[in-house]
Amino acid sequence: MKFIVSSHVLLKQLAAINGVVATNPIVPILENFLFRLDENKLIVTASDLQTTMITEIAVESSESGGIAIPAKLLLDTLRGLPEQPITFNIDTETFGTEILTDNGRYKLSGENPIDFPKIPTVNKNLAVEISSDALQSAINNTVFATSTDDLRPAMTGVFLQLGSDSATFVATDGHRLIRYRRTDINSSIESSMIIPRKALNLMKSSLPEGVPVRAEFSQSNASFSFGNTQMICRLIDERFPDYENAIPTNNPNVLTIGRSDLLNSLKRIMIYANRTTHQIRLSLKANQLTISAEDLDYSNEANEKLLCDYDGDSMEIGFNGKFLAEMLSNLQAKMISLELSAPNRAGLIIPADKEENEDILMLVMPVMLNTYA
Repeated sequence: MKFIVSSHVLLKQLAAINGVVATNPIVPILENFLFRLDENKLIVTASDLQTTMITEIAVESSESGGIAIPAKLLLDTLRGLPEQPITFNIDTETFGTEILTDNGRYKLSGENPIDFPKIPTVNKNLAVEISSDALQSAINNTVFATSTDDLRPAMTGVFLQLGSDSATFVATDGHRLIRYRRTDINSSIESSMIIPRKALNLMKSSLPEGVPVRAEFSQSNASFSFGNTQMICRLIDERFPDYENAIPTNNPNVLTIGRSDLLNSLKRIMIYANRTTHQIRLSLKANQLTISAEDLDYSNEANEKLLCDYDGDSMEIGFNGKFLAEMLSNLQAKMISLELSAPNRAGLIIPADKEENEDILMLVMPVMLNTYA
């Protein structure tokens, strides 16, 4: 089996799907890329059993066949090569592979493609067309707030609710919650599912700009096709928490402030916060916000005063500064509102200036300050 391909094109496509390949997979064959040659088309598959990515590459060939090639070895070789056409000669009996370049010759041993797990199929119960920019924005605004606690599997993914007039993406780790809604994504069939964090992070890094994405869902799997790449992932079969009830509705105390002003101040104050709790204190009164932090173990302390627009009762409330800073970093708005009801109730961060077709609500739980006695 023989084919010729551009080293740069092959490297770019393999790098886009390489994130799926696990370093110590349960099944050793999954350390490989599966190559399927169909004349002038090379179909490359990478999988970790939960997520599979497939890409198509144009090659020069008139043959057909398959082989599993070690992913790390091949990628490291391609990264060191200048842009040039390279030739793959593959012995389909021994699976020995020879790569011929202008610089030299490289031999590596492949494996039998039959041992590679079967690619899951998605019985298309539901199909939705999404623009890659809208999907990228939805992933960027939610995936960072998913939980890493495998004991709560429902929270390790993003909950997607499809309706006739909008799509809602929700992520929570129990300390914060993001609800991201888009009115330019909709479905004739109402449905909901939980998409795993790893699959979304892989898509985030490989989605091209300005292309349509075809999303197809079955009971257990989801498929996303864009350009010449397809990603299939297993959905999380768990019940997502009732997030609507967690969002407080009556928040009479409203702080309006420049997002970057608050974020930059937080970053400076956080240096002085306790390394374990990351606790910061917000003291609110008419048109003034005081942000402070202290680390009693090292006698470190800092505070800053910021001008703001505050309408409500004077209040002191504590937050995990790391969570607050991460949420503000993921917003694009110039001005944000922080809506509060009481020092022991969740606060809502809402962008004052919204992009067209999107609605963002971020909820952050407070931390108890020692002055609450």
